[in-house]
Amino acid sequence: MYLRFYGLTEKPFSVTADPNFLYLSRKHREAISHMQYGIEERMGFLEITGEIGTGKTTICKALLNTLDEHTKTAFILNSNLSENQLLQAIVEDFGIQLKNKNRLTMLNELNRFLLEQIRRNNNVVLIVDEAQNLKPSLLEQIRLLSNLETEKEKLLQIILVGQPELREKLLSPDLAQLKQRIAVRYHMLPLDRDEIEAYIRHRLNIAGVKNRRLFDDAAFNEIFSFRSEEHTSELQSH
Repeated sequence: MYLRFYGLTEKPFSVTADPNFLYLSRKHREAISHMQYGIEERMGFLEITGEIGTGKTTICKALLNTLDEHTKTAFILNSNLSENQLLQAIVEDFGIQLKNKNRLTMLNELNRFLLEQIRRNNNVVLIVDEAQNLKPSLLEQIRLLSNLETEKEKLLQIILVGQPELREKLLSPDLAQLKQRIAVRYHMLPLDRDEIEAYIRHRLNIAGVKNRRLFDDAAFNEIFSFRSEEHTSELQSH
């Protein structure tokens, strides 16, 4: 009903991630640039962190759209897996066909795949979302995957994406070797006042609002104030 009232063609603030509504703020573009640099330079490990709702998954999907056919990717969204399940998910997302699913076979097939890609002058990227939920044993397994390399370069670029708890987890002495290998880090901050206004206007415009002002400055200020208070509460809870 409210679509007709406001003259909208679709819902502007649906919780479903619709690529048509993609809005990249300066912070989002900076995060993507960091990831692109780490991938192109074959830096090995990258870490992207941010509070809930800052757009971490969104920028990962946006990144995938910027990569060319010479970059092969696997995107792991489910971090609640066992060690074997994680390895299987990675291998299968790269499109590797498995004869059987024991650990040794999967590692051998992954290594064969990576060597084949380097011969074709391709790059290979693994993105692990919600990485703060990974058990230390799983993070260690991912670190061991980075040992698959030639004498000159990394065969696999690994991007760990997660909430600030990921940074805290990587401070554990048990994960010291992994922390030392992270070459690129970027922490995403919430949108500022002007970015929030631009974001809302962008979504309204895509949804059909043309040259009309549905939100006034007081409304934008209230939204920013609410978001700032929420962010402060999150920081205090940590």
